[in-house]
Amino acid sequence: MTPPYRIVTERLVLRCWEPRDAAALKEAVDSSIEHLLPWMPWAADEPQSLAQKVELLREFRGNFDLGRDYVYGIFDRAEAEVVGGTGLHTRVGPEAYEIGYWISAGRAGEGLATEATAALTRVTFELTDMERIDIRCDPANEHSRAIPRKLGYMEEATLRRRLHYPEPRDVVVYSLLREDFASSPAASLLLEAYDAAGQRVL
Repeated sequence: MTPPYRIVTERLVLRCWEPRDAAALKEAVDSSIEHLLPWMPWAADEPQSLAQKVELLREFRGNFDLGRDYVYGIFDRAEAEVVGGTGLHTRVGPEAYEIGYWISAGRAGEGLATEATAALTRVTFELTDMERIDIRCDPANEHSRAIPRKLGYMEEATLRRRLHYPEPRDVVVYSLLREDFASSPAASLLLEAYDAAGQRVL
């Protein structure tokens, strides 16, 4: 199975972006640019216009539908606020996903990225045939590095000068294997997951 289109946790809804989310995404990003700039290369191109955000979300949705890449918006339970973004990215090879994440400045420090990452970890190992999940972090980003540690990911290596924003820097790689999933806190996360037709799959 492919990753679900919608995931509901205790505090969050993770779902495939829609073009109609553009204004809410723009608000979340525009209010967080300084917060995101040290770590997110795409933040250097912000702020974008609303039209640019619409096109970006159309691209995300198209890639999701075609099984090329799975980018999710992170919303509050009422879906009234974009609190961040995440994804199951296919760039690390055919047997693994890479999880990335960001949280808006106004919602940082609430554990939302950990909750979202736990949700994607669980749906990956319970609904797809992937054997591994990677998380890559800037060595200086301790808040980001704390997330895989909390969820039982293993620190595998520090790769030298693999990031190039804003200057060449190292990247720390964490991973979780399928056989290690049962002992991860993500395995006990309460959630619901739904496919593209709205049918519950978990």
